[in-house]
Amino acid sequence: MVSIGSNLQEVKRRLAAASASAGRDAKSVTLLAVSKTFPAAAVRQAHGLGQREFGENYVQEALDKIDALADLRSGIEWHLIGPLQSNKTRPVAGAFDWVHSVDRLKIAQRLAEQRPDKLPPLNLCLQVNISGEPSKSGVLPADTLALAQAVAALPVDRVRLRGLMSIPEPASDPAAQRAPHRALRELMDSLNAQGLQLDTLSMGMSADLEAAVLEGATMVRVGSALFGQRA
Repeated sequence: MVSIGSNLQEVKRRLAAASASAGRDAKSVTLLAVSKTFPAAAVRQAHGLGQREFGENYVQEALDKIDALADLRSGIEWHLIGPLQSNKTRPVAGAFDWVHSVDRLKIAQRLAEQRPDKLPPLNLCLQVNISGEPSKSGVLPADTLALAQAVAALPVDRVRLRGLMSIPEPASDPAAQRAPHRALRELMDSLNAQGLQLDTLSMGMSADLEAAVLEGATMVRVGSALFGQRA
C-alpha cells in the first residue's frame, strides 16, 4: 500500500537536503507532483496533505481529473508537462495554469489566441531537447533563442514565457545526471543575457532531483517517488 503522506515527507526531505548542499533556500524549488495515470482520489489526498502543484502528461486524462476535482480548483495549480498537439490547444488554454512542453511557435500562438479573457496569463516553458536525442520532443538548443524571442513577443495578457524544461536521457552516475541540467541552466542564462526575463527551470524527476537542484532547478517533476510505480 503506497503511503502518499510518508512519500511526500521523504521527497521534501530530499529536496531540503539537496537545496542545503547547493546553498539554496528550499523554498526556491517547487515540487510538481506528477499525477499522470493516478486517479483523482490520489490528487485529492496529496492536496489534503498540502501539495498544491500537479503535473499531467495526457490532455484528456488531465481534463477529466480537473473536472472531477473542480471543488479544489482555486487551490490547485495545474501544469501540462506532456506533448501538446495543435488540435488540443483550446481546452488546454482554458483549463491549465502552466504548459511546460511548448516546442514550436504555432503552439504558443494558439494558446495565446485561445486563452480566455477572464483568466490570468498562461505560464509557458519551452521544452528543450538538451541531449539532442532524435526520438525526443523539444527545440534544439541552437534554435531556442529565436523561439524564445518569438514567444516572448506574444500578448503578455494571454501568455507569459517563464523558462525552460527538459527531459534528459536517464543516467545513474551523479556527474552524468548533472551535465544536461547544467547545460539547460547555462542556456537560460544565455537567453537572459540577450534580454529575456526567464525565471523557471523545470528539470529533474524522482531519480535525479538532487542533481537538478544542484544545477539550479526551480521546479522538479516527481511522480513515482510520491504516488508509487505506475502500472
